[in-house]
Amino acid sequence: MRAVFRIGIASIVSMREVQAGVWHWEAPHPDWKPGEDWGRAVSSYAIDDGERLLVFDPLAAPPELEELARERETAIVLTCPWHHRDGEELAPAWGAPLYRPPLDEGDDNPFPAEEFRAGGTLPVGVEAFPGLERNDLLLWVESRRALVAGDTLIDRGNGLEFPVEWAREGSQPETIRESLLPLLDLPVELVLATHGGPFDRAALERALS
Repeated sequence: MRAVFRIGIASIVSMREVQAGVWHWEAPHPDWKPGEDWGRAVSSYAIDDGERLLVFDPLAAPPELEELARERETAIVLTCPWHHRDGEELAPAWGAPLYRPPLDEGDDNPFPAEEFRAGGTLPVGVEAFPGLERNDLLLWVESRRALVAGDTLIDRGNGLEFPVEWAREGSQPETIRESLLPLLDLPVELVLATHGGPFDRAALERALS
């Protein structure tokens, strides 16, 4: 799903604390249509350690999060470039750096951000692991034992899954799935899916089995 969009704060369903310092909120995707194979509500997350606030794939921002962002050393991190949602506007408004994986080749809608790739570790303590595509990555936040997923691991109403049919034409989904198995070596406790909601380690193990 590669849509860039903007929606108002009033469209946010709710924001809740998943565990201490880990926040989740949802908003309806404005380009969603009946019959799509993904849910209308998409998720965003924030992780606060008391000094630094990491915001992932933000769609709008609850007012209380905006207040916190101005009190913390804040960074916005994208799982994939097409999830930049409202991150492009929020970054300068909060004085926060914006980090993203590489753009698609020939992307005619570039936006300023600090680029990172699979295998890299961001200055804000986020480690990038390979995902469904070279620029759809899984983000590991060791301090919270949390794995943030864009389009690589999603929930379409039947629990966390690897969406085989979302792989690029010509790629081998089973090979990609096998490349994800090293994730099970991480002490993952939370999977923060941006299509769906938070899941536990058991859900990750089922999705990769």
